[in-house]
Amino acid sequence: MRKIFVEVFSEIPLIDAFMVGFFKKIIGLILLALLVASGWVLWRAPDPLYQLEVWRGMGRFTDYDRQMSAAAEKQGLDRFLVKALVWKVSGFNSAKVGKYGERGLMQVSRSTGEDWAKAEKIETFIFSDLFDPKTNLEVGTWSLKRAMVRWKGKVNPVPFALADWFAGAPAVDRWVEASGRGEDAQAEDLVLAINVPEVRQSIQEIIGRQKSYEKIGSL
Repeated sequence: MRKIFVEVFSEIPLIDAFMVGFFKKIIGLILLALLVASGWVLWRAPDPLYQLEVWRGMGRFTDYDRQMSAAAEKQGLDRFLVKALVWKVSGFNSAKVGKYGERGLMQVSRSTGEDWAKAEKIETFIFSDLFDPKTNLEVGTWSLKRAMVRWKGKVNPVPFALADWFAGAPAVDRWVEASGRGEDAQAEDLVLAINVPEVRQSIQEIIGRQKSYEKIGSL
């Protein structure tokens, strides 16, 4: 009996080593399968780099889709444009504070928030309300709609409205004049005339992201 006992227990390290090796192989196969699946998804994705950002964001990139769609629809704006703007200015971080104090998803300023509250007759508005995603999106889309209306006479008012968003209407007027086309200036003329690289790049990135969302077909 003692001999049998010793023989059985002497085999335990061998059994443990076998199990460790077995599980290592299983884990390796699972990781390989995940890698292949991820590669397939990236290959099929309209924008692979953005897909990588989505994975890294762990759901943050889709947390506010429903609220963005509702706010965009209320103002008659393209929901893909709104999401692209949010992506650019805040990275979907509802707690972000900008360099000049802008707040929330759409990086809304205090003055814009106060203009919105006055227009909507909301007497209880305070600046910290802009950290609330729903309020921030309502204010932000309201402001973007104002800019779109201001430039509605253009064939493609989006670049004009975005330039207005980032730099203000007077700056857009200067760039229109600098284009040499005057009132005939269109989107491509404006973009070429913008002499602030950060603004020009932001507009191009937002429009590119909007097209990516359109390819995906849904928020």
